[in-house]
Amino acid sequence: MVSSHLLWVFIGALAVIYALPGPDMAVVLQTSATRGMRHGLAVAGGLAVARATHVTLSALGVAALLRSAPWLYNGVRVAGGLYLTYIAIQIFRSPGFGLEAASDKTAAPTFPAAFLKGVLSSILNPKALLFCSVLLPQFVHPDAGPVWSQVTELGVVLVLFGLMFDVTLACGAVRISGWLRRHQKAQTVQRWTFSAALLAFAMRLSLD
Repeated sequence: MVSSHLLWVFIGALAVIYALPGPDMAVVLQTSATRGMRHGLAVAGGLAVARATHVTLSALGVAALLRSAPWLYNGVRVAGGLYLTYIAIQIFRSPGFGLEAASDKTAAPTFPAAFLKGVLSSILNPKALLFCSVLLPQFVHPDAGPVWSQVTELGVVLVLFGLMFDVTLACGAVRISGWLRRHQKAQTVQRWTFSAALLAFAMRLSLD
């Protein structure tokens, strides 16, 4: 079992990491502001599933495989960059940052589609998997009990803390959505900002 001291240090490290701007944050904010709380929570749920998958794959040694197989790492990396580019283009092409389309039930994306967006935007980022494989071992000590138990405990904390953070972001984004609906110029600025941010993340992911 992980000691309480190490657990709090781990949570502190997660707080700093999750607070850094990234594609996950951008997707949660954009979806929540334009599609509402339900879709924002769906994206948050998808991100949680992706993080749980990263923790599991890291424990199984898949992260080490990616490090030893550059072609596989590059393939996943490019796929992730292309997917983020696709999302950025969809945001840019949406009318009024998607607010008008959100009121049209036939045009709005479904709940499962929002969930899948959350899963894919994170699962196709090999750096997130490598991050788990680097971070988790720093807080695992063989003399503190079974390694698998410690990894499981840390993984659960990582996923739940990330989910809480994403839900908080979704709530904040929903609160400003009403103001965005009343200000056309603000919608345009938001659309350009999120599109540019996701394109930048896509380029960084694809070229690094």
